Amino acid sequence: MTRRARSWAPNRKAKRGFKGYPVATVCLYGPTDKVASKVAVAIVRGEQQDPDPLERWFSEADDVRHDESIELEIVEFIRAHGVRTVVMSDGIIGCPHEEGIDYPEGTSCPACPYWAGRDRFTKERLR
Repeated sequence: MTRRARSWAPNRKAKRGFKGYPVATVCLYGPTDKVASKVAVAIVRGEQQDPDPLERWFSEADDVRHDESIELEIVEFIRAHGVRTVVMSDGIIGCPHEEGIDYPEGTSCPACPYWAGRDRFTKERLR
């Protein structure tokens, strides 16, 4: 991970621990476990509440963690919703495409063969 990625603003705020609600969840997605092409941020207003709103940012040219304009938009989104706590995925947790939208449910994404048959958290093969 580069110095820029380690200093990424949402990651810094996530390290502060639980400070109360609302909570922002920040999840990274990419075609492999090395490049994040999508970041999704959802706001959870209280315990037992569904995340709402949810925003997504994409980068085709660079890793989203290295795109300062995306970082600034995320920081503004988090501030605009009065977030007190940030929870962030530990690395990239899956394909950026959405099952049932970008490819049929119950199948693997044809654009991201790295994730086919792989646990999104451990990155190990399931079969």
